[in-house]
Amino acid sequence: MFTGIITDIGTVLELEQRGDLRARIGTVYDVDSIDLGASIACNGVCLTVIALGREPQNWFDVEISAETVGATNVGSWREGARVNLERALKVGDELGGHIVSGHVDGVAEVVDVRDEGDSTRVTFRAPEALAKFIAPKGSVALNGTSLTVNEVAGADFGINFIPHTKSETTWGDVAVGDKINIEIDTMARYVARLREYG
Repeated sequence: MFTGIITDIGTVLELEQRGDLRARIGTVYDVDSIDLGASIACNGVCLTVIALGREPQNWFDVEISAETVGATNVGSWREGARVNLERALKVGDELGGHIVSGHVDGVAEVVDVRDEGDSTRVTFRAPEALAKFIAPKGSVALNGTSLTVNEVAGADFGINFIPHTKSETTWGDVAVGDKINIEIDTMARYVARLREYG
């Protein structure tokens, strides 16, 4: 489990297609504090650490199945790409965002970006099947970041990014046409399910 509060911006150092895709991610995390088999959310995708190292910088390796590549934006990763990172919650950690599983539901598209003062308003288009789960003032995880929805119009929804979020995550680089991992709020999923069978 995660909170959607990004704690590092990692860099894709290497990509190798074997039976699965293997990625090496550079990080500021202390690799001595990461166990093999640990879960780290990479752009919101919960991935398992399979190797660790320190040269030329701290890094961890993950294997990514074809199913995950096809259901997320991992297929667009390139060497040098920046990715939002979050380590798994520990008992007693502060829950600063919302409960995030790291199980991406689909891929949204950025359809508009405009500055509003020091903040940036970004409009996303959700897949039709997920649009019903997105509500104004509700939570959504985009590329692993816990965010509050400002407005909704059909499958489109807007998020306001404050300067801190833009500097501490990859959201400062956002552009129209970007494909974004989306994980809907777990509570929204259960509310929709209860309405279907209530």
